[in-house]
Amino acid sequence: MKILTSHEIAVILVEIGIIIGFSRFLGEIARRYRQPMVVGEILAGIILGPTFLCIITPDLESGLFHLSPNTLIVMEGLTTVAVALLLLVAGLEINLFSLWNQRKTAFLVSFLGIAFPFALGFGASSTFPGFFGHVSGSDSMIFAVFFGTAMSISALPVIAKTLMDMNLLKSDMGTLVMASAALNDLVGWLIFSIVVSLIAGQAGQVNNPYVTILLIILFTVFMLTVVRRVFRRILPWLERRTVWPGGILGFVFAFTMIGSAVTEQLGVHAVLGALLVGIAAGEAEHLTERTKDVITQFATNIFAPLFFAFIGLRINFAAYIDLPLIAAVFVIACTGKVVGCTLGAKWSGSSTRESLTIGFGMNSRGAMEIIISLLAFEYGLIGENLFVALVIMAVGTTMISGPVMGWLIHEKKPLKISMLLKHEGYVHNLKGATPRDIIRELANLAGREANLNPAMIFEEVWERERIIGTALGGGFAVPHARLTGIRTPTVVAGKSRDGVDFNAMDGAPVQVVFMILTPQHDMGAQLQILADIARIFTNPAARAAALKAENYRSFMNAIGLAPERSQQH
Repeated sequence: MKILTSHEIAVILVEIGIIIGFSRFLGEIARRYRQPMVVGEILAGIILGPTFLCIITPDLESGLFHLSPNTLIVMEGLTTVAVALLLLVAGLEINLFSLWNQRKTAFLVSFLGIAFPFALGFGASSTFPGFFGHVSGSDSMIFAVFFGTAMSISALPVIAKTLMDMNLLKSDMGTLVMASAALNDLVGWLIFSIVVSLIAGQAGQVNNPYVTILLIILFTVFMLTVVRRVFRRILPWLERRTVWPGGILGFVFAFTMIGSAVTEQLGVHAVLGALLVGIAAGEAEHLTERTKDVITQFATNIFAPLFFAFIGLRINFAAYIDLPLIAAVFVIACTGKVVGCTLGAKWSGSSTRESLTIGFGMNSRGAMEIIISLLAFEYGLIGENLFVALVIMAVGTTMISGPVMGWLIHEKKPLKISMLLKHEGYVHNLKGATPRDIIRELANLAGREANLNPAMIFEEVWERERIIGTALGGGFAVPHARLTGIRTPTVVAGKSRDGVDFNAMDGAPVQVVFMILTPQHDMGAQLQILADIARIFTNPAARAAALKAENYRSFMNAIGLAPERSQQH
């Protein structure tokens, strides 16, 4: 039996330490400049690998990162686990209830957001296979299907982080983008799994690829029905009988590894099983936002740097830069995704500016594009030039998404809470003990303020709250809805003395609740109000004063403590 030598173990441990530490350092620098941490993590691998370190200090690079066969197997095993955990996180972001409630709009945005880039990618790669890096000996049709899929996929975790940074995640636009991206990713990964099964069939790794495809479909249905119900039944039991968060985390991670093993054994990559486990687990009510955040932090801060840095370690990016190919990939990806999603949003009733914002929000590719490209590279479907072009496209679309969205939704005279919250719309001592009770209480108050039926307001806001929670963390929540019977925005607010559990990500009870009602046709008004609330209560002095306020006057004085600054959209 072969075992690792002491030297090999030492090299692996030192390498993991350097990768995680350096990736974290560059990731924090990227975050400081309002870019996703994945940008810094990939850059860390490029610097430590043959692109840079090999040229500067070849002896150091060859000693640390040119691995023996044994150590290479260990590192590839770790990166496989990392990919599975990243897809678990992506699955946790997919809310089937949200998809169902927004099925018409989300389907239209997602369908056109897949169809347009897929058609462009498929058409271009099948017409000019040599230019786009078709590997000689592989099936040109499978290559064209892959390239179309690569142009179509989005990056759900990166989109969620972008919306969160822009204070849009809890908005109607944010919910729509998340629902559309969830459907987009689910369909995209299923298509890619079919591509992988066809490749494996050609290589003789599976007996019949079409049987494999059928098994993939059956396994997906099984996971989204039976296993989803299992999670709903078991998680409450684990919550009562095990220590948080270890019991639930252990169960979810164990199921992730088993699900990954099943899809790997079926003849497709392990990532599909991890994605489906994430979807099934994320639907369980007892998997709280706080627990999801623990899973996300663990996966993205420990395992993600290993995966993304390993990409830079295994290939010399400088040697495979093909500027015409990079430009073509970038143009096809952006044109197809932005045009398709924009048309879908426009045909669903959004304004042109709002539709473009949704289109650019869906354009972010990030980690998911890199994962799908690496898998295609490992299967021999694409060469180094196209792989590098796809990675650069993924990073580029991720970097431009947030700034373009912010420019599109910017308004010269943004709506402010100080203009909208009146004395009659403030309750100092909310009596409700649950989110439902609080929303009903504020709906009655908002009904008087807006001259609308309180029962109708309650139904609309509560339905919206069930789709995605509106707790901001730090003791604040912002339930809201866009209504057809209202002409101007209405805001009411209240304080709960003991606090109410709104399933906040930080686990803190909510003490201050704003209810925001805006016209159905005006998505921008809602975005402006939510952005102003986020601006105010990310200020520590304003947040502390608001939580201590004893009446309407002191509450409004607390709002005034937050300094004015340009809106961070």
